[in-house]
Amino acid sequence: MQPNGCLSLTCSRAAAYQRGESPLDDVFRALADPGRRRLLDSLNERNGQTLRELTDCLDMARQSVSKHLAILEEANLVTTVRRGREKYHYLNAAPISEIAQRWIGQYHQQRVDALSDLKRALEGTAMDKPQFVYTTYIRTSPKQLWQALTEPAFTTRYWGGMALESDWQTGSVFTVTLADGTRIADPDQVVVEADPYRRLAYTWHTFTPEWAAHYKFSEEDRAAWASEPRSTVTFDIEDQGSLCKLTVLHGGFEAGSGVLAGITEGWPRVMADLKTLLETGDVPAG
Repeated sequence: MQPNGCLSLTCSRAAAYQRGESPLDDVFRALADPGRRRLLDSLNERNGQTLRELTDCLDMARQSVSKHLAILEEANLVTTVRRGREKYHYLNAAPISEIAQRWIGQYHQQRVDALSDLKRALEGTAMDKPQFVYTTYIRTSPKQLWQALTEPAFTTRYWGGMALESDWQTGSVFTVTLADGTRIADPDQVVVEADPYRRLAYTWHTFTPEWAAHYKFSEEDRAAWASEPRSTVTFDIEDQGSLCKLTVLHGGFEAGSGVLAGITEGWPRVMADLKTLLETGDVPAG
């Protein structure tokens, strides 16, 4: 069950959006507390910890850790994934990316470097549970967000010209068409789960020689990525009134996965462009 403070902060985030305020105020307040920074440091060292694990490794009472985590979750610096009775906590790069994009040009270079280091730490943390988790809040409806995830007219705009095409039924194959017209399809490139406006999951796409040539990957890197077991990406959509909470979970990797390293750098940019597209109707160039 969520702490009351967590519920009230969720409501305040939606209210702040409606008033035109920045939800990043919660991020700055969360980062101001040394105890919460210690929790982030602990997750940076070992991502995907339970409340018990975090309590054991820090000199804090369980209740204090729980309260701090609730604030970090509502600031979107930490996101959680449930497996059975356990809830695992992960660093989330979304708010740091937003801070960097909005203010990075206005600060002294030393502060810029500090932000960049933190952003890289959040996006590139070594994980003992090899998967990637990312949560963002978008001012849109579940229907519009679903369309943005499944309709080529949207995906081409925030995926850099890449179209995803399918009937989006569970078990259906989907096709990836690159900006140069190259089509990538495979019998194992399929929709795993499709619950419109709530959840979409599919196996990650096929790394062909044409794909590598388009994105200028070496044949050595392509072959290494292609030799890995297929991973699965899941999009969870939660309707929060004027906002949608979108959580991206990309898992199924082996230790030392090259694909995991690649998508960890790629997903934050793709999700930032998706958010910008849905909230402003445009995606920044470059």
